[in-house]
Amino acid sequence: MRHGVKLNKLSRTASHRKALMSNLACELISHKRITTTLAKAKALRVYVEPLLTRGKTDSTHNRRIVFSYLQDKEAIKELFGAISEKIATRPGGYTRIIKLGKRHGDNAEVALIELVDFNEIYGKTEEKAAAKKTRRAGGAKKKAEEATETKAADTATEEKSAE
Repeated sequence: MRHGVKLNKLSRTASHRKALMSNLACELISHKRITTTLAKAKALRVYVEPLLTRGKTDSTHNRRIVFSYLQDKEAIKELFGAISEKIATRPGGYTRIIKLGKRHGDNAEVALIELVDFNEIYGKTEEKAAAKKTRRAGGAKKKAEEATETKAADTATEEKSAE
């Protein structure tokens, strides 16, 4: 039984799995998005998100911990430089997995894993989605805003007439 087991072994030995995750994480950090199988993408998310959280605070201790996982100086510079600036305000959920369908050769499910803050397309639509009106959109709020607007307009006209 798999009680509480979060790790997907990916049919690899521990050393092979560690090398695979390290290489995938370095590529994700340097390219901001990679295409891989769905199982590897899900395993990579669990592996890389704590490293991204460590990257938010730049200290020697955090750099050494992340280096023990990645073993790539260029990826560490990128993580503690450009990436940490973009994800500084985000409280988690730094990656997004998008399913792309099945691969022709072996019918494996393929997915795109990317860093959320480095995608311009989804970032623009999220801003538009925030401005979207819902069906129950605060009728009381609208009435209160209209009332304050009319009061402000009335006071402005009274001041003009008093002059």
